[in-house]
Amino acid sequence: MSTTDNRTYATGKRKTAIARIWLTAGTGQVIVNDKPADSYFERETSRMIMRQALELIEAVEQFDVRATVRGGGHSAQAEAMRHGISRALCILDPEKRTVLKRAGFLTRDARKKERKKYGQPGARKRFQYSKR
Repeated sequence: MSTTDNRTYATGKRKTAIARIWLTAGTGQVIVNDKPADSYFERETSRMIMRQALELIEAVEQFDVRATVRGGGHSAQAEAMRHGISRALCILDPEKRTVLKRAGFLTRDARKKERKKYGQPGARKRFQYSKR
């Protein structure tokens, strides 16, 4: 997380998705992996989740967002972007931190897929028990 030559950098994470975010002053253009966000995220809900932090502080038209996203699915990538954008906004304006924190955008969602255990068919499920 840093600020260099009018660009602010932050990372966001969710499940196995990692988003690297660069915020610059601009017109509200969002580019994800060298594609416009509207063509990268096919679902409207993913686009909405990604923009939530900017909409909360009413700064959608004030910043250009450039992101590289790796890992996870589209939903996790959108949430990782929201996390990264929120962190970048806090670096730019620390007074916005309380608003973003109250909305839960600065909290890293640590839920991940639990690993399969030996002697079981899945993470929690057990093989069927037969008494007789």
